[in-house]
Amino acid sequence: MRLHELRKEFGHVVAVDGIDLTVPTGAVFGYLGPNGAGKTTSLRIMTGLIRPTSGTAELFGRNPAVEGVGALDGVAGFVESPMFYPYLSGRRNLRLLASLDGGRDDERVEEVLGIVELDGRGNDKVGGYSQGMRQRLGLAAALLRRPRLLLLDEPTNGLDPGGMRDMRRLIGELADDGLTVLLSSHLMGEVEQLCTELAIIAKGRIRFAGTLDELRSGHGNADYRLSVTDVRRALATCSDLDGVELTTDDSGSLLVRADPADAARLTVRLGQEGIGILAMLPDAPSLEQLFFDLTEAPAAGEPAAA
Repeated sequence: MRLHELRKEFGHVVAVDGIDLTVPTGAVFGYLGPNGAGKTTSLRIMTGLIRPTSGTAELFGRNPAVEGVGALDGVAGFVESPMFYPYLSGRRNLRLLASLDGGRDDERVEEVLGIVELDGRGNDKVGGYSQGMRQRLGLAAALLRRPRLLLLDEPTNGLDPGGMRDMRRLIGELADDGLTVLLSSHLMGEVEQLCTELAIIAKGRIRFAGTLDELRSGHGNADYRLSVTDVRRALATCSDLDGVELTTDDSGSLLVRADPADAARLTVRLGQEGIGILAMLPDAPSLEQLFFDLTEAPAAGEPAAA
């Protein structure tokens, strides 16, 4: 999937402002943004539901704005709350969807029920399904078309911890089988567990695209968290070390920006000065921290908040 200079205006409101984004084949790609960021609008453009003002969205080289539904071959979606007929069984619901999508395929229905582990409950009415079972049935419906790209919008919304674990495991297994997954979620832990790459959008612009390690290395505030017996003396005696940047946090810990070799030199200096090291741990900022840092800061060309 590729977005190039994608822009969408609603009157005087710019919802999507020149997005460039590529989702690699075989990736589980997280797509994050606060409400009103342009995430839903760009997803609707990707699926051909609305046309962009300018720019292009391509799915396996095909443009939904030009080719219409034909460009969606190999693409399936699963929305936050999939709708089914509650008085029909899960199996009957899937057979009905298959028939509406070009012909009944009972073999495929049985296959996707097995993938989502509902084959034993396929004859039960959907009205008696738990929320987790409904979400899995939604995933089965999306898989009926044998997609190469799966668009998932909040797939674990409303699930209990067991249901969330099962859904995440299913998504991981699908990705292991070569399916490309675009995952839109507000759950940062979910994205950290599942996604190989991610993009963060705010105010219609992509603020970051890449791996989580790249995000942390480029935007983190510290590489190590260091507890010592004398913080004040440590700052005074080690602040001149090349390649080492020292600050403190509210807890009294030292926050250290340094590569491993320079961090080792810091520990040697502390030992030479008789300053005891109580603990030294890698300090990777959480995805949640980084998300707020990126989405609440002004983008390039925007004025800072007064």
